[in-house]
Amino acid sequence: MVIPSTLLLTVTAFSSLAAARWIVPGGRWLDTDGERIRCHAGGITVEEETGRFFWFGEYKTEDMPEGGGVSVYSSDDLVTWENHGLALGHEFVAPDMIIQRPKVMYSKSTEEYHMWWHADDENYSLLLQGLATSPNITGPYSFVDATAPLGNWSQDFGMFTDRDDGRTYALYSNGDSVEGRDVYLSAFNEEITQVEQVTFRWDKFDLEAPTIIQTDDSYFAIMSHKTGYRPNNVVAFRADDLAGPWSQPFMVAPPYTRTFNSQSGFSLRIDGTKRTTYLYLGDQWDLNSNWEARYIWLPILVDEEKKRIELAWYDVYDLDIETGEVTPIEGETYYAYEDYTVVAGDAWKQEATFASGGKIATGIYGNDSTVTFTGIKGTGSKQWVSFYYQNTDDMGFGDQPYGNPDRIGGEWQIRRIGSVVVNGREEEVERLWQRDTHKGVILSTPLLLELDEGSENTITVGGLWNGFDYKGADLDRIVVYPPEPTNGCHR
Repeated sequence: MVIPSTLLLTVTAFSSLAAARWIVPGGRWLDTDGERIRCHAGGITVEEETGRFFWFGEYKTEDMPEGGGVSVYSSDDLVTWENHGLALGHEFVAPDMIIQRPKVMYSKSTEEYHMWWHADDENYSLLLQGLATSPNITGPYSFVDATAPLGNWSQDFGMFTDRDDGRTYALYSNGDSVEGRDVYLSAFNEEITQVEQVTFRWDKFDLEAPTIIQTDDSYFAIMSHKTGYRPNNVVAFRADDLAGPWSQPFMVAPPYTRTFNSQSGFSLRIDGTKRTTYLYLGDQWDLNSNWEARYIWLPILVDEEKKRIELAWYDVYDLDIETGEVTPIEGETYYAYEDYTVVAGDAWKQEATFASGGKIATGIYGNDSTVTFTGIKGTGSKQWVSFYYQNTDDMGFGDQPYGNPDRIGGEWQIRRIGSVVVNGREEEVERLWQRDTHKGVILSTPLLLELDEGSENTITVGGLWNGFDYKGADLDRIVVYPPEPTNGCHR
């Protein structure tokens, strides 16, 4: 069976593909060389001949926080990623041009791969769409041009191919000015070399980061609000036809979770032998260091009767590419309110009606005020541990380090950084990124930790410097997961 190389994406797996792979949203993902995966705000293309996934995204490092071009990785299972380097570098476009949200599509007419992206300068004054082409999916790609679609502005960029007629569409917001707060869905020509007509326009919703999934009965357009690198409540629209009418927007995740601290960007359809699975591929940005951004990939639950979709949060889950089945991995939970959890220094267990057992561990500050979970069972190998926390930095005032984004003049620090020490091995301190959650909202963030065999392990959490303070987030519980199967990817 031939797999169409489209950004729809529809995937029917071959029997040669390995099944059973774990996805850990928010984890530190590594490639097959053990290096950090740097592929932000991108999309996935499937190679027609092999069915292999190719992931294109912005290459960001501390030295190049705004991006150093477009990186490309490939995988058979969406977990084990091989790095193919830069598919397109800035030097091939313009050194001062920003390349954001790249997407790649195969053009049957030209027999080449076409890469499109939001092309701009550092002041975001151009608002164009860039095009580069290559006969090879991994590149290198040759820059063609940067143009205004139908003479209009173009900001955040997405692509979608209709599974019914094979036509490809561009999705883009048209700027931040009063006149340009719309999102366009526009059809490409057959060659995918230019946009030729507007199919629908979402007027004045002031949204960005658009993507579309197509079910058997509906189209769902997923978009983010415009809050820069600060997370927000991502919304979706539904329609029977791409030309509309489209529904009113609705949230795709629980309120105040800010879509699990992520921004939308791409969606993926997997047609398995047992079920069809849809994936939300989002970015968990870091306001102060966006090169530290993590990836939030979650199953999308579709309810055609209620005409809704929602994201399903799992700390760790297995995705079987062949069958399309998603299986949450079970772990063992250790609670902060229990007596086996020890607080030291100024840390203490505070009443919290929203927390497990009615208490949450707070006052975690530096290396002196800590929380230690004891009696943890380990296997003598690396295991994923999810830390469930509350970060109330939004409770401050605008003129304080932890400003309040919910008040006039407020600012977001958006993160606290915890120190994590296993079994007192202070020379092996791990950094725990704890992004803002909002009052009374508990979210989780994972770390891959080396635990000793037996049930006498301890995990101690303190605070590290995050640019403003040494304070760690409040802790509700941790969940310790079994070792990843040997056929999984070490991340």
